[in-house]
Order: sequence, then structure tokens, then C-alpha cells
Amino acid sequence: MIIDGIFGKKEKTTRVFTKTGDMVAVTAIEVPPCHITQIKDKDRHGYNAIQVAVGEVKKNPNNPIKGHFKKSGVTPTKILKEIRVEDLNEFKLGQDLKVDIFKEGDKVDVVGVSKGKGFAGVIKRHNFAGGPQTHGSRFHRSVGSIGSRKPRRVFKGKRMPGRLGGERVTVQNLEIEKIIPDQNLLLVKGAVPGTRGGLLFIKKAVKG
Repeated sequence: MIIDGIFGKKEKTTRVFTKTGDMVAVTAIEVPPCHITQIKDKDRHGYNAIQVAVGEVKKNPNNPIKGHFKKSGVTPTKILKEIRVEDLNEFKLGQDLKVDIFKEGDKVDVVGVSKGKGFAGVIKRHNFAGGPQTHGSRFHRSVGSIGSRKPRRVFKGKRMPGRLGGERVTVQNLEIEKIIPDQNLLLVKGAVPGTRGGLLFIKKAVKG
């Protein structure tokens, strides 16, 4: 099947042991039922893609949503996402996508939304060193100078305090350590972005 990736839900971090007895830290990613609800072609929509229903069932959907899902015979869900594909001939409405598009040892990129940490200062947000911690110093964790006498304004992109986290993040070249098909679980070596239960997109590694 020619498909770039699949959507999953971050479960927990755990560990597995290799055949040589080495311990490996992994993140468990559950791949919930993903059903194709729409097929978009280049002639009509400008690009080739499949629309996928992901996750939990949507309670009390309105009539337009019911009609949209009725075409594919899929139960309405809370999340609808798109995956770009090259060849549409391998897909059909209502088709189920599973973890079998990957195999153990594959390199993947995992895309998710990082944990939101609220308002943060420059030391936490940008790893500034801070000032002297000695007696008499009035410069400890503050920003310091943010400009000079000219041009009498603050340049765009100046690293300053602000909202930290809650951004789309891609972690590249993670290895699939183990696949458990009967539980629809991917065990990925290392850490992935986001909170527990957060939506992730697992795709074949660009640089792998």
C-alpha cells in the first residue's frame, strides 16, 4: 500500500528488552481504527489525498456530518484528517488502515503538538545563562538589553519571554522497536512529542 503514514494516540513510555538482553526505552503509540471517509483527486480538488476518520465516536452529530459519513458507511468520529497519497487506485471508501503499513526496524518521523507550558522567561524558554548570582547583582534571570540606541526599536524575532510549548513538533528518525498487531500498538524507540492521549502522525522518515 502506497501511503505516507498513519495517525496514532500517544499512550505511555515503557521499556522492552532486545534479544541480546539490552533494555530499550520506548513510547507506546496506539493506532485507533482509521477508516477512509473521502478520496480526493487532483482533477477535482487539486491534489491526491484520502480523508481518514480517527479516534472516538462523535456523539449527536449534525445532519451534514451524518450525510458525509453515510457515503462511506463509517460511524461518525470526532477527528477527520487527511493524508497525501500518490496513487488513489489502492484505496476505497470505508477501507480500514492498520499498523501493518510499517514493519519492525523501520525509521519514522513522528509529528505532534508539544506540551504547553504557559508563559515562560528567557532562561527556561531560550536557555539563556542568566546573570551573576552574587550579592549586589541586580541581574539574575531577566532579559537584559533588547536593543541599542539606534534604530530605536526591537528587531523582529528577538528572543524574549512568552508562551512556551503548544507548537507542532516533528521528531525525526525514530526506530520502530516492536509492533503488536492484535493491540494495534507501535513501540517507538525514544520520546515523541505531546501529552498522553495526544494525536500523533507517524510517517516514513524523510531522512531515514
